[in-house]
Amino acid sequence: MESVRERSLKNERLLLSKYAMCCADTKGRAVPEAECAIRTAYQRDRDRIIHCNAFRRLKHKTQVFLSPDSDHYRTRLTHTLEVAQIARTIAVGLALNEDLTEAIALGHDLGHTPFGHAGERALDAVMDGGFRHYEQSLRVVERLENEGKGLNLTQEVRDGIVCHTRGKEADTLEGRVVKLADRIAYINHDIDDAVRGGVLKEESLPRGATTVLGERKSARIDTLVRDAIANSTDDIRLSPQVQGAFDQLHTFMFDRVYTNPVCKSEETKAIAMIQTLFQFFSTHPDELPNEYIVIAWQEGAQRAACDYIAGMTDGFALQTFSRYFIPKGWSE
Repeated sequence: MESVRERSLKNERLLLSKYAMCCADTKGRAVPEAECAIRTAYQRDRDRIIHCNAFRRLKHKTQVFLSPDSDHYRTRLTHTLEVAQIARTIAVGLALNEDLTEAIALGHDLGHTPFGHAGERALDAVMDGGFRHYEQSLRVVERLENEGKGLNLTQEVRDGIVCHTRGKEADTLEGRVVKLADRIAYINHDIDDAVRGGVLKEESLPRGATTVLGERKSARIDTLVRDAIANSTDDIRLSPQVQGAFDQLHTFMFDRVYTNPVCKSEETKAIAMIQTLFQFFSTHPDELPNEYIVIAWQEGAQRAACDYIAGMTDGFALQTFSRYFIPKGWSE
């Protein structure tokens, strides 16, 4: 009798584009496993990511604004969900593999530091060989999760995670969709948060960009998604006009928000705190939790300290810093 998984694999062959990555063609896992009767390999990868510790911690990690008072600013988790939604819409429009796309999107930022890109820059400056969050995301799923055994994801999901931002393009179009969706999501929701925070007004956005993309967030996302679907076949691309407007919007956000001293006023403190913690745990690896002490033995104290700090939420980083470096009041 045909299983649910076998029926799904058959449907992929029938319904997906010739450019899509069918799950039946996966390069597989580093450690072979028996197949599930219900879920395809990419569906299992998605579920493993959703249920892992690193995914849950994303809800308490900064996106752009450090420790905002309002609950309505994006966190790394809400960013991840927005990327997944945009990526899935594009994937469906192009008849690509939605399950693979979703798994990559949900896992793409698992290795992000506390305090957003400020934390990333802090670790990059002190870690031998540097630190890049997309490489750490891959390390999370390959080495750190599941008590050090990793999640044993398929090659296509791992490739999409590590290739979601800079450097090499993903091997699959699904991975390249996530790269575009990530950029669509963060530029537009960062505008939303910056307007909410009083850093800029929506009417101050460059007219050349908004004339092409739209005045409001929903209109801009709709334009970008539709344009990607209309202009992508064997690769993922935007039309020259839309790409130009999108680049103009990114430049504007870099100048007005991402380097704005109002938004980044606390970043110097966050960087100093992260680097102080790194130096402390690098020289006192015995203070690390047991699973990271094992990493210190195997890969060195710096690697263990980096893994531990990169996995922290904003609040836990503050608590840990306070524990070691802020004097406690006397109690009898």
